[in-house]
Amino acid sequence: MPMKMIIDTDPGVDDAMAILYAARTPEIDLLGLTTVFGNVPIHIATRNALRLAEMAGLDIPVAEGAAAPLVRDFVPSSRVHGAEGFGAVPALNPQREALRETAADFLCRMARDHRGEMTICAIGPITNVAEAIRRDPDFVRNVRKIVFMGGAAHVPGNITPHAEANIYHDPHALTEVLASGASVTMVGLDVTMQVLCNAEDFAALAVADPEHGGFLRDASVHYLDFYREIGQPGCGLHDPAAVIACHRPDLFETRPIQIHVVENGVEAGRTRPEAMGTVPAIEVCLGGQMDEVKALFLAAFAAGPDVG
Repeated sequence: MPMKMIIDTDPGVDDAMAILYAARTPEIDLLGLTTVFGNVPIHIATRNALRLAEMAGLDIPVAEGAAAPLVRDFVPSSRVHGAEGFGAVPALNPQREALRETAADFLCRMARDHRGEMTICAIGPITNVAEAIRRDPDFVRNVRKIVFMGGAAHVPGNITPHAEANIYHDPHALTEVLASGASVTMVGLDVTMQVLCNAEDFAALAVADPEHGGFLRDASVHYLDFYREIGQPGCGLHDPAAVIACHRPDLFETRPIQIHVVENGVEAGRTRPEAMGTVPAIEVCLGGQMDEVKALFLAAFAAGPDVG
């Protein structure tokens, strides 16, 4: 039976990679998308999520969520993903509109409707999930698992020397999620930078699937330029790895670790392992068959546009 999943997203090039992968994967039953600030401001995130759903032929709801962190200020930057989120690909208005229901309320409702069955894959700041936990005391028991892309347990950050971007944008939200007692898996830079996608990979996607792969190739140009500027030959497989970790956990090596989130100061956003911490341990991805993870992502597009 396919895994019931909601992707909480701030699209974003690698968010687009993750969502299109999920749409093409028969093992995933994508119940909806929720949007959050992060790679782009919230109105652009929602527009991009609606556009991706239409592109993928998905008749699923999209619910708009948090426009800002729980506590910190948020200043959007176009340096990594471009002003519209998909590099130089022009903005296009979707045909459908988002729900009037907020992302947090939608998450709570779907968790009740699919009690014990639904996985949330959070690939942006985890603010919406924290808001859902605040609103419904049964939420963490209703959700099967929360898998988030973010953090760096034993490697440097990517937005500061200490912090990965999703956690840096709302460390207080992750603190609340980790303290909730939910079943949580962290897919951070420890694994996502072990495998890179380069221009040749995106060119191959475009050949295999001119529509979706061609879109990703075009959207990735600005993204790859950023990575080259920081000395990387390709982009990390960030958000797709988190989606793959949901339905193929066998490809990842994890260890239960108590994670302390630094909320303020020069190390804000740091996810620090602690041997005697006060929060429940979560599963932290530290390695795995990352070449197979990349191959699985690429293979989803290799059969052409009519899979999933």
